[in-house]
Amino acid sequence: MTETPAIPDHRPVLDHGFVRLDAVMADDLSVVNAARVSFARRKDAMDASDEGLIRFLMRERHGTPFEHNSFRFHVRCPIFVAREWFRHRIGSFNEFSMRYAKATDDFYVPAPEDVRSQVGKPGAYTFESVDPELAESTRETLESVYRTAYEAYEQLVEAGIAREIARCVLPVGAYTEFFWTVNARALMNFVSLRAADTAQREIRRYAEAVESFLAEKMPVTYDAFVANDRTSP
Repeated sequence: MTETPAIPDHRPVLDHGFVRLDAVMADDLSVVNAARVSFARRKDAMDASDEGLIRFLMRERHGTPFEHNSFRFHVRCPIFVAREWFRHRIGSFNEFSMRYAKATDDFYVPAPEDVRSQVGKPGAYTFESVDPELAESTRETLESVYRTAYEAYEQLVEAGIAREIARCVLPVGAYTEFFWTVNARALMNFVSLRAADTAQREIRRYAEAVESFLAEKMPVTYDAFVANDRTSP
């Protein structure tokens, strides 16, 4: 297997975000050969027995054979989404720095149908839609706060204040971007948690995007993952 650089595949997410598969060194055969090396065996093509092996490994949670591959993603998302994402520590991250570059003036404004109320106790929330008037006034409030914050940021920078200080006025709805390199096992763990119904809706959209790449590049592994109740091995 050789790394394929500069893959143009990308999925738009939210209003200004995306997930782009920057490079990939991953396929189902990598799982099979990692598992069969215990018996000094190697294969050049998949067959039905190999598909059965992947299902067995997934079902019995023999996880390490799923680690010998790599996905490199380029992600653009709101800061609050990135902070949830970075809690997944099996992987490598490099993020855009507002110390060195000018902050973006893109901010997340939820679509009207994504403006929601929170009902219930901590750990047992449900979320309900709000009436259209409240949804629109919420969006207008966010846009107003964002404009004010970004104007303050620009004024501070123009006055000679270092960007690392000026950035303090920017809210977590501002967009950031980062590179994320991760193996299939850790990717499945991310999808299992962040594409779940209990995850925040915004990061769920990103998890669905990365999941689509897993399904495309490792279809046998992905089908076994789904059959295993979307539990990472």
